[in-house]
Amino acid sequence: MTSTIAHYLPKMLDNDNDFFKQLGHNIARLRKEQRLTQVQLAQVLGISQQYMQAFEAGRRKVPSSMLPILADVLSVSVEELIGVAPVNGKKRGPAPRLLRQIEQISQLPKAKQKFVSDMLDTVIQGNA
Repeated sequence: MTSTIAHYLPKMLDNDNDFFKQLGHNIARLRKEQRLTQVQLAQVLGISQQYMQAFEAGRRKVPSSMLPILADVLSVSVEELIGVAPVNGKKRGPAPRLLRQIEQISQLPKAKQKFVSDMLDTVIQGNA
């Protein structure tokens, strides 16, 4: 058993309610940082907004099988999602919104992709 698991397992077992309330708080905070609504996140997860709300309030336990999906959608590691500090100061990946935009751009005709790319280059060079 890794030291991280050994450290947090007793806390999870001793006080499930507090763990899931904190997890729900983390989900809500990260969701808001990503500028996602409960409805949007619930749609991605294939659950209702009410179910999502119950997760965030700590009234329902988040299934362990959903943790990797949540972490991916919220652009964090599972460890960060459950409240364990990031290892080696790893940075988060791009926001889900940015990933969706990149996917949408890739579907555009080549001429429009070049136009968007040129605009991004201009904006990025202006902030350098």
